Amino acid sequence: MTDLKPKDFASSLDVRWCPGCGDYAVLKSLHKILADTGAKLEDTLCVSGIGCSSRLPYYMATYGFHTIHGRAPAIASGAKLANPDLDVWVFTGDGDGLSIGGNHLLHALRRNLDMQIVLFNNQIYGLTKGQYSPTSQKGVRTPSSPGGTIEAPLNPARFAIGAGAKFIARSVDTQAKVLGPILEAAKAFEGTAFVEVLQNCVIFNDGVFDRLKDKKQGPDNTLLVEHGKPMVFGVNRDKGLRAKPGGFGLEVVTLEEGGLSEDDLLVHDESNHALAVALAELGENEGEPTVLGILFREAGVEFGAASRIGLPENKLSMEEKLSRLSATLRASETWDVGEDAA
Repeated sequence: MTDLKPKDFASSLDVRWCPGCGDYAVLKSLHKILADTGAKLEDTLCVSGIGCSSRLPYYMATYGFHTIHGRAPAIASGAKLANPDLDVWVFTGDGDGLSIGGNHLLHALRRNLDMQIVLFNNQIYGLTKGQYSPTSQKGVRTPSSPGGTIEAPLNPARFAIGAGAKFIARSVDTQAKVLGPILEAAKAFEGTAFVEVLQNCVIFNDGVFDRLKDKKQGPDNTLLVEHGKPMVFGVNRDKGLRAKPGGFGLEVVTLEEGGLSEDDLLVHDESNHALAVALAELGENEGEPTVLGILFREAGVEFGAASRIGLPENKLSMEEKLSRLSATLRASETWDVGEDAA
């Protein structure tokens, strides 16, 4: 088969998201990285739950499975364990993945099965007409919170860290130069890769991430971290992060003030768990940048490989599988129930 182009990963269906929806940008980035990495249509599976983001499998020419609300990680896990050769992608939203599907997402992350979970976070329920979601900012007014929400929002990256995820990253939907490499790194990671995409809902929560996406002011409000590099950001690259005096917490500083230089800044270490926690929480207070990039990456035992220890290395034929299944069902440990049972 000749090398596939991005357009080869697109299905023949018309994409039916609202004009201007951030989902279009994510879909385009996915098509490109699959082509760039030499992915095959027959070896790729896209699984989703319920929500606007969960329509994505329809727009892929690969295998796809549109499952039930919140259960995409469970279905994807079964598919990956049944066929380890599949490249499995899960697409979910802040409502689908963190509300009804929170328990499934938690256990998928802690198990570390080799698949990618991409969570579209628009901080609202878009498909069901704008109710507040687990990630909605406190005080936001919606049809389900006309007086303003009273709940503190859930931080998806922080949730993933708490669940024990080994790969955690964050990007913005329309920043292809950031999102593309993250998706490619997630695909290459041997374990569960969790990617949060800050995505704009033009109908029910438009502009919620404008301060991060604005070409003029965005660089002052976002910090793109890279492993082994100092944490510098800002329109003029004159801001940075350093450890607070005493070593507890992070603080934003301005370079050249008080004689500060890049040598005084923190250097990103993807394997530093405590640092990942602090980075995930940045941006929640005024004056702090929202951190993008790979926050945490650490090699770990992959669940699928561990689960196959002790099993035959050679793949069984369908006839052999059916024979073993039949033998199991007829083994002495089974018993009959009912009126005619002996």
